[in-house]
Amino acid sequence: MTAPPPETIHLADYQPYSHLVGSVDLVFRLDPKATRVTARLALSPNPARPGRHDLRLDGEGLTLLSCKVDGKPVKPGIDDRGMTLPAKALPAGAFLLETEVEIAPDTNTALEGLYMSRAMYCTQCEAQGFRKITYYPDRPDVMSRFKVRVEGDLPVLLSNGNPVAQGPGWAEWDDPWPKPAYLFALVAGDLRAHSDRFTTASGREVALNIWVRPGDEDRCAYAMDSLIRSMRWDEQVYGREYDLDVFNIVAVDDFNMGAMENKGLNIFNARYVLASPETATDEDY
Repeated sequence: MTAPPPETIHLADYQPYSHLVGSVDLVFRLDPKATRVTARLALSPNPARPGRHDLRLDGEGLTLLSCKVDGKPVKPGIDDRGMTLPAKALPAGAFLLETEVEIAPDTNTALEGLYMSRAMYCTQCEAQGFRKITYYPDRPDVMSRFKVRVEGDLPVLLSNGNPVAQGPGWAEWDDPWPKPAYLFALVAGDLRAHSDRFTTASGREVALNIWVRPGDEDRCAYAMDSLIRSMRWDEQVYGREYDLDVFNIVAVDDFNMGAMENKGLNIFNARYVLASPETATDEDY
């Protein structure tokens, strides 16, 4: 399938998004060939865009399995770039939109959205990768709180924010701070943690983890030291204190950037974060 040509967007044409996204609840049922993603969006009309408007959501390469508004099935218009629900099909006030889609991480060779890196699930959502995960207003001026449940048969299931609960084959995460979709992240795999702790200027304890594949645990010390010094520098220079309970970094072999600073779950190209004094040269540091 040929990708659609890029769309030119002019600043003079900017309009606020038609709806506010109060919250996002995501459920991932991981499968290399058929991952199912359920998204529940709490939506309401945006007072910055008076009048009734169609609901336009971005989406690419998704198989839509179901779509409901306030629990009632609806049939949106689907095209190569997303889906549209006409204003006349929407409540005048707040409503809940629920969609379920299917995606195939195993065949996602673009390394955008949700993809596989040697049996590890990874995401890359900057700049417009989230639309390859589920239908959503994938633009940086749409901010919302995300709650995520990840289900799969891998031992480590990570997402943004703070861990809420976990059990065999599942984990739940809650990010209390609104963020745009391009900062969403998810990682699942057979990983080992190099862990430490950081005490913020106000005395809060933050758990720090650098997650790597088995056998790479001895290559994390320099990265952990850099992380701690960076967090302290942010406080001393900018007065910026980290605001979550945990800071996770994951080293990924197949990654199309050097790193991505997703809130609370940074993903790094392994070659830029792992180093051992016994084998590394000065250039590695």
